[in-house]
Amino acid sequence: MPAVLSPQSRNVALVVASALFTQMLDGVIIVTALPQMARDFGVGTLDMSIGVTIYMLAVTVCIPAAAWLADRFGAKRVFLTSIAVFTLTSIACGLAQDLGQFVVARALQGAGGAVLFPVGRIIVLRTAQKSEIVPAIGLTIWPALFAPVLGPALGGFLTEYASWHWNFWINAPLGVVAFVLVSRIVAPDREFRQRPFDSIGFVLMGVTLACLLYGFDALVQGTIPGLYASALVLFGFISGAAAVYWLLRQPHPLVDLRTLNVKTFAATDAKAGVILRTAINATPFLLPLMFQVAFGLNPLQSGGLVVAYFLGNLAIKAVTTPTLRRFGFRSVLVVNGALAGLSVMACGFLGPATPYPLIIGVLLVAGATRSMQFTALATLAFADVDAQQRSSATTISSMSQQLSMVFGVAFAAGCLNLSQLWRGAPSLGLVDFQLTLVLAGAITLLAGLSFLRLPSDVGAEVSGHSRAPAS
Repeated sequence: MPAVLSPQSRNVALVVASALFTQMLDGVIIVTALPQMARDFGVGTLDMSIGVTIYMLAVTVCIPAAAWLADRFGAKRVFLTSIAVFTLTSIACGLAQDLGQFVVARALQGAGGAVLFPVGRIIVLRTAQKSEIVPAIGLTIWPALFAPVLGPALGGFLTEYASWHWNFWINAPLGVVAFVLVSRIVAPDREFRQRPFDSIGFVLMGVTLACLLYGFDALVQGTIPGLYASALVLFGFISGAAAVYWLLRQPHPLVDLRTLNVKTFAATDAKAGVILRTAINATPFLLPLMFQVAFGLNPLQSGGLVVAYFLGNLAIKAVTTPTLRRFGFRSVLVVNGALAGLSVMACGFLGPATPYPLIIGVLLVAGATRSMQFTALATLAFADVDAQQRSSATTISSMSQQLSMVFGVAFAAGCLNLSQLWRGAPSLGLVDFQLTLVLAGAITLLAGLSFLRLPSDVGAEVSGHSRAPAS
């Protein structure tokens, strides 16, 4: 019988998920409001992209401090403070009168929300027993599945029928509710670690992540000349090497990279898991572009098809935990990883003449396998991480996922551009999207098969697979 979450573990996971939902919703809801905001600020629509970029950079730079903050001041206190800062700066974003004020408020909002995900996961892991990790982590993943579906529609509705300000002000009631729930339900902090703040490590990691993320994003978006963007990426790798050298030689590093010696954690957040996430994360970027550029659909029709992809994410959640308990982590990561790769490849064989029911079916399968693979990776990552390593593990995991999202978009854009260049075509065509999706699917397939190297009973204590009845 699959383990059932205790009331306390379930409630903690749900309130943490509610706070994460507010942050993730904010990340996708703003896009639909940018044109109206540009008109009010008297700037070009493209100029508003700095509001998205500065938020991303603030989140990226501040994530490495999450582990130290949680250990030093307590996870609950830091989580509550982060909710409060995020809520107040959301109000400030809505009150901004010009682009300069908005950029400052947006940067502070990113800094406030940066630690929500890693510290929220620390709280969940400290509350749940090992046998409860799969369903507990699964609950915290729900916001990442709901927000992309709800965000654009809600943002468009608020912008059209209220004003763009409410895309930010909506965070106020959501933040207050989350703050009250966390205050009442999450247990008081009892785990503290007094260690000095590694300021050099913080600077090196911040520079590394900022250069890599902004550099790759600039290569994709073309916001700065390609030479400068490439130089940023190169400097990011150099800074990253220096950061690794520094962190491995400190008695009290900001982030303990020795956590990567845990084989299951390294496999999911530093090796095959990163490659797999990067390839799969290319899909949400490619699909809406393909539907509009190559299929000739309008934004509404394209968005309707993409909703099917995210509905697949949601539909599979109910059976993810039982599947992991029945078949175990290795089998799910290998078989589902292969299915995820094949479904992404199948997207590459779609065309304007493909019947809509078939397109929707392929998208549902692609979304469902994506969701199950990400859930399996997220839960196996912490199967063998001990209590002393959880803070660093959640921070490294957050950075890994942030990088894989940007790398996924950069990979997709790079493949599209190379395919177009190879064909000598003046613009993107269907074949460019098809080749990119097939390549992304093949990489996903191979990354999934690489999990065959894991022991057959890996993570059994977490999944409960060892107790599953034999078939």
